[in-house]
Amino acid sequence: MARSLLSWLGGCLLMSALGMVPPPENVRMNSVNFKNILRWESPAFPKGNLTFTAQYQSYRKFQDTCTSILLTECDFSSLSKYGDHTLRVRAEFADESSEWINITFCPVDDTTIGPPRMQVEALANSLHVRFFAPRIENEPEPWTMRNIYNSWTYHVRYWKNGSDEKFSISGQYDFEFLRNLESQTTYCVQVRGFLSDRNKAGEWSEPVCEQTTIDETTPSWMVASVLAASVCAALLLLLGCFFLLRCVYRKARHAFPPRNSLPQHLKEFMSHPHHSTLLLFSFPLSDENEVFDKLSVITEVSESCKLNPGAGCGLTT
Repeated sequence: MARSLLSWLGGCLLMSALGMVPPPENVRMNSVNFKNILRWESPAFPKGNLTFTAQYQSYRKFQDTCTSILLTECDFSSLSKYGDHTLRVRAEFADESSEWINITFCPVDDTTIGPPRMQVEALANSLHVRFFAPRIENEPEPWTMRNIYNSWTYHVRYWKNGSDEKFSISGQYDFEFLRNLESQTTYCVQVRGFLSDRNKAGEWSEPVCEQTTIDETTPSWMVASVLAASVCAALLLLLGCFFLLRCVYRKARHAFPPRNSLPQHLKEFMSHPHHSTLLLFSFPLSDENEVFDKLSVITEVSESCKLNPGAGCGLTT
């Protein structure tokens, strides 16, 4: 360690003595959601402030992106997302310049997946979470990281606020239901993007905490009780209507008796099946050539019955 430090100090003193411009230090690409920023650190140079020029290689020829800037960063977000790109940067002072420092960068492989946004809606014993994939800048349309990677999935983890036990689920859709939670309890949720074909995980979002609401659903036993009571009430109502109609029918029969009826002794005789059979076979078989005389039966009602119908009058012939 001491030897490397001495070598570095010796190199700086030699460059200063010879008037050479030292190159940029710690050159690196910081890329998040294809926002590609090349960064570096300015070396120690006693003669004055250094400027920097950054380029990228296009068809075997380097093109300037940032020229003679005082900043120690340059935006390369306009690069194609696919393929390897060679970038380089150098330090400059007056007409002198340092050597180029090159790095290779492939955006689709090297960019960092930023945290998705999410909306959490609290329900009874559950949370409805909606996800929004990170957007890509410098695009003519509102593209997201999900449009670039076909294997995009969401990793979700949630936990009861104040507890160390965390639960994890994964899904490909832009929403998720977290069920079987305790009511009126605060839960915290985080989400990140994950590429299964590359085994590459993105950054976790900031936790969003919401309290579940009161469970207002009716218990199943109460629903069954109400249903059974309704069925019993309907059966009792039907039985009541049946007995009411039967009672009304009987009252109507007694209140409005038939005007003409068979004598009581004939009713009693016909009510016995044995007598009815004897009566049927007591008549002689009819002959097609037999001649019958027409007989008419005329009933006569007395004058007293006409004046008083309810006096129990009988029919006379």
